[in-house]
Amino acid sequence: MSREILLLVDVLAREKNVTKEIVFGALELALASATKKRIHDDADVRVVVDRETGDFETFRRWEIVADADFIFEAQHIPLSEAQKQDPEVEIGDYLEESLEPIDFGRIGAQAAKQVILQKIRDAERDQILNDFLERKEHLVTGTIKRMERGNAIVEAGKIEAVLPRDQMIPRENLRVGDRVKAYLLRIDRAARGPQLILSRTAPEFIIKLFELEVPEVDDGLLEIKAAARDPGMRAKIAVKSNDQRVDPIGTCVGMRGMRVTAVTNELAGERVDIVLWSADPAQFVVGALAPAEVLSVVVDEEKHSMDVVVDEDNLAIAIGRGGQNVRLASEMTGWAINLMTEEESQTRIAAESAAIRVLFMEKLDVDEEVANILIGEGISTLEEVAYIPLHEMLEIESFDEATVQELRERARNVLLTEAIVTEEQIGEVDEDMLNLDGMDKPLAGQLASQGIRTRDELADLAVDELTEMTGIDVDRAKQLITTARAHWFE
Repeated sequence: MSREILLLVDVLAREKNVTKEIVFGALELALASATKKRIHDDADVRVVVDRETGDFETFRRWEIVADADFIFEAQHIPLSEAQKQDPEVEIGDYLEESLEPIDFGRIGAQAAKQVILQKIRDAERDQILNDFLERKEHLVTGTIKRMERGNAIVEAGKIEAVLPRDQMIPRENLRVGDRVKAYLLRIDRAARGPQLILSRTAPEFIIKLFELEVPEVDDGLLEIKAAARDPGMRAKIAVKSNDQRVDPIGTCVGMRGMRVTAVTNELAGERVDIVLWSADPAQFVVGALAPAEVLSVVVDEEKHSMDVVVDEDNLAIAIGRGGQNVRLASEMTGWAINLMTEEESQTRIAAESAAIRVLFMEKLDVDEEVANILIGEGISTLEEVAYIPLHEMLEIESFDEATVQELRERARNVLLTEAIVTEEQIGEVDEDMLNLDGMDKPLAGQLASQGIRTRDELADLAVDELTEMTGIDVDRAKQLITTARAHWFE
């Protein structure tokens, strides 16, 4: 039997052009697998083959775990039990028991060979994949070898990759034999077939195509900072020049538009807007909305959104067909963009001013004139009245020092009272709701004031109910409700 094993290893190593060590490793796994079938499918079995003689030993082993964690009898042994056999063992060590080696003839040389061949194929595939990944090639070029359930299997050298149907450009008609480029989206090491997952719709794909067509990017003279796509229809990319002598937009367009045309042809006619990147978010958003002309921008850092004002003639251009232009601008910049006309902006400002006016008149017990003076100075919250530097408040011509001090005192008293009420309300909130990811005390206080004090009561809310109650954005509301409901599905 020992001679059979050595002969098998020698033949397979020559046939498959791999080292004997790989074959020995595969053989040990095959023997361990066969042994497990004999004793217990879940057992942890280790086989050691002597590389010189072909003799092998078989061991069954159990991992030592804390008594409280002991559940899986086939592979674990509790610490108290293990220490009866060896007092020096610790959690994480293994106890082994020698087994009678399985009869090689019972497996059958042919069956063992199939298992070993599969392991060798896996090793070969892993080696080819690792060689490919070491080259750090994100843009893959290959030929479509076959189609499987709408997905294209792409052959790129010795590697096979899959381009899923949902990662193809809509209305693109790819056929067997076509040469295609695609972006390496991810690696699925658990897959039995092709492990490289490609995409022709990812924003990164258009960035890689421009890097291919524009050598200035590789030279570091130019950077492509962001991209957003409506695959096959329209895309936007933001570019930045690192050299004042280089025009970033003209460089990407190329002589007579050759560079951008090459990218467009690869993307099935996708129209590309090239805009200037800016470190100033407002300026970046203005550029991203091109070709629409923007009149003004109001930035809300807290909500990570911008109110963008355009005139009536530019509104349709800024929105784009089916909202495409503003959606792509939002995706590329990472900011929520609220488009409005001048009239809508003025109406909104008037409504916000009216709400602030009522707040000041009620909370600070002042008349409309004093409230309007505060609003006119750009003050919109009680916190600003209470805590902005004294010298800034004293610069308001209509107020003397006594008036300023009185307003600050009133604002602080109101805030203190509200904080005490909030703390009392938070005291009524269940601990498991307070500890949810994304929850904070002010929000918990708001919810408690409206009767929401437990995790399940929060989980029962719809997203629009939560946003209406608290004023938080939709994304945060979704995340909170999803987190609150998580224990329902455990």
